[in-house]
Amino acid sequence: MSFYKNVDLLFRKHEKLVSRENTILPGNGVLNRCKYPVLTSRHVPIFWRYDLDKKTNPLLLERIGCNATMNSGAIKLGRKYCLVVRVEGADRKSFFAVAESPNGIDNFRFRDYPITMPETDEPDTNVYDMRLTRHEDGWIYGIFCTERRDPNAPAGDLSSAVAAAGIARTRDLEHWERLPDLKSKSQQRNVVLHPEFVDGKYAFYTRPQDGFIDAGSGGGIGWALIDDITNAEVTAETIIDERAYHTIKEVKNGEGPAPIKTPMGWLHLAHGVRGCADGLRYVLYMYMTSLEDPSKKIASPGGYLLAPLRKERTGDVSNVLFSNGWIADDDGTVYLYYASSDTRMHVAVSTVDRLVDYCLGTPEDGGRSAASVNTLNRLIRHNLEVLKKF
Repeated sequence: MSFYKNVDLLFRKHEKLVSRENTILPGNGVLNRCKYPVLTSRHVPIFWRYDLDKKTNPLLLERIGCNATMNSGAIKLGRKYCLVVRVEGADRKSFFAVAESPNGIDNFRFRDYPITMPETDEPDTNVYDMRLTRHEDGWIYGIFCTERRDPNAPAGDLSSAVAAAGIARTRDLEHWERLPDLKSKSQQRNVVLHPEFVDGKYAFYTRPQDGFIDAGSGGGIGWALIDDITNAEVTAETIIDERAYHTIKEVKNGEGPAPIKTPMGWLHLAHGVRGCADGLRYVLYMYMTSLEDPSKKIASPGGYLLAPLRKERTGDVSNVLFSNGWIADDDGTVYLYYASSDTRMHVAVSTVDRLVDYCLGTPEDGGRSAASVNTLNRLIRHNLEVLKKF
């Protein structure tokens, strides 16, 4: 087969994958998963991976490999459902790229070029996991993790790193202004900007931790108010959603995307991590905070909203679900974008009303096995009485 026929075959196969129609599957009443992932490494454009010039690549070899598409921020611009995707190359470096869909569940296509993110005076080694916030000041902010080698690491230690929250802003997801990184006494990952001013200040959900991986003395999801986002510094933070022993968030937890405002309160999506015999297990859970005081938790449904299921359980880092992006449409539909096992992107579909009902109507974690049984028995007794009336 000729070189150009092979190129044509590559594009045909890619188009078949990208244009594949997705299907919303039956769910549990709270949300519905979709049949296919919305983005995988194979969705990355052919002209990102191959040199298509016969003179310089006569054997049509893949030149720049893609390892994963994951942990995407999400926002709707006009009629397009946009994901700012963490694309991880075969070289382990992550970068951001925008993929757009006409309906939110399939036909996601990458823009021609990835995002060229400006750097600070201290260049990033790696950037990833952007949360997008359309703020009332008129900007779209991207808060992401920036990773650099630990300057205090012992000689020969090439694994120690320092994490900080990078801050950038845009109006079109193409042209970005980089602001100074968030200043904090502790390492910060999973930082999220609240969509509205609070007491005239920018409000951040934080996740203080002692080290790059270990939360250490970090107590959970924090709350901090900052005067100037162009020189953002955490001077004081309060834990608003704490870690707890023998729960889904025992090891650590972190805010997912920016919360959704509803008449009943702010809807929050977060991830929780616990230890198990197979390592760490990441799941997604929800909570709600007050409209009047977004730092005050008003609902905390027990257990997880989503956990790795079937093929979602396997990948680069298995047994992991992670989300940092969702979109609430004008009709109340919610598209919840999540990555499985640090490998691929999925979407689950729900509504604002269902998620609020879930948060307000689901019992909290009682903290003990006996309390869980008591909660279950109350529901059983209630249902048996209801069934007598049928």
